[in-house]
Amino acid sequence: MSGTSAREEKQLRLARELAETLRPRLNSPVSIRLWDGSLIPMGDNAIPGLEISVNGPGVVGALLRRPTPDTLLRLYARGAISYSGADLLTLIEKARVRNSRQKSRIPLGLLVRFAAAFLLERAEATSVSHVYRGDETGLKRAAGENSDFIQFHYDVSNDFYRLFLDSKMLYSCAYFHNWNDSLEQAQLNKLDMVCRKLQLQPGDRYLDIGCGWGALLCHAATHYGVKAHGITLSKEQLALTQQKIRDLGLQNQVTVELCDYQNLEGTFDRISSVGMVEHVGIDNMSGYMTKVRSLLRDRGIFLNHGITRPGKISDRKFRKMSPERRLLARYIFPGGELDHLGHMVQCMESSGYEVHDVEGWRDHYAMTCRHWVHRLEANRQEAIRQVGEERYRMWTLYLTGCVFAFTDGGARIYQTVATKHAARGASTMPCTREHLYQRPTPVADEQTSERRAA
Repeated sequence: MSGTSAREEKQLRLARELAETLRPRLNSPVSIRLWDGSLIPMGDNAIPGLEISVNGPGVVGALLRRPTPDTLLRLYARGAISYSGADLLTLIEKARVRNSRQKSRIPLGLLVRFAAAFLLERAEATSVSHVYRGDETGLKRAAGENSDFIQFHYDVSNDFYRLFLDSKMLYSCAYFHNWNDSLEQAQLNKLDMVCRKLQLQPGDRYLDIGCGWGALLCHAATHYGVKAHGITLSKEQLALTQQKIRDLGLQNQVTVELCDYQNLEGTFDRISSVGMVEHVGIDNMSGYMTKVRSLLRDRGIFLNHGITRPGKISDRKFRKMSPERRLLARYIFPGGELDHLGHMVQCMESSGYEVHDVEGWRDHYAMTCRHWVHRLEANRQEAIRQVGEERYRMWTLYLTGCVFAFTDGGARIYQTVATKHAARGASTMPCTREHLYQRPTPVADEQTSERRAA
């Protein structure tokens, strides 16, 4: 082992001993490549090429001194820990071991020797540039801070989002009629399902809160004849939506503005909020529902589409901020806070809504995120050119984490349909759900409309 000091030899020997101890317990198909180039299979049937690489003993030292998810994420973002042989999603799916925490318990003697060899090792640099500098939790958000939260996440650049979203730039859960549907088809299915749940009719005054890049606004105007208005806090989204409206010749039907929902005025027949309620905050949920209700005419329909977490036995347990949620807020979604469905519905009813329909889309979002992470990794070089490797690595990890969160049930997503119930009497809703399952708009019709506008 020419050029290797006695200290390094000891560290490598202990690293191999630790791996050999864990291998029969984990029996994973992944191999660990150490900083000297040596390869340690972590199971009897290791897949050739499927590897996790550690670039130096400082990585181990950093994790021993501060064994937190934050340290691990920073080391990964900086490239000190890397992978090969598969995309990140596939690697984690293959590497996951049931009850791994129990199985990976290390004998005390080995643990002490291992820690002693690495604990004082010079730290691997873990500083990253892409991090929210304020209070990422949003629990004490100041007036106007919503704009900072939204722009941190959404104003990366429109070109970056094009690398993994569908052609219409829909950054919310798609709706699959068949699990083999393309992402484009599933997103078109979603647009049409939202419009049918809202029972849009020609001439309706329609508001989309958090309108993204305008796909739903333009779809509703083109295929349902509504007068649509959208609001967003993202300057990048606003500019692209305005361009889309001009390209489609919808200036007389669709408007959009940079506006916080709290400052909006007017009256609308139909309102949707798709993937925006996650930014509201649990303590603001009742006020949010009340504000939206003030914008809706009596018996008008409101569709709220949002990610939730499963409820807990107590509010205190539910509110506890896990390290993983704090990471998401710090590096990806500052100010985001997921409520549970029960509280959302309670806030709706206590604000004067009548709830008619709640539909869970968890499996649909897991599949949507699969498409997104595969598309982003397929465009790896361009993504790194645009936003740098650090941010690219964070985003692939974020989207991959979303796949597992929705697949395993740690995250849920629901569409809730309600009407404003200001006066006594019938709800005016249809007596069956038949209107939800009419034949959706064919893809060809949508594409033809866009070609004509162009």
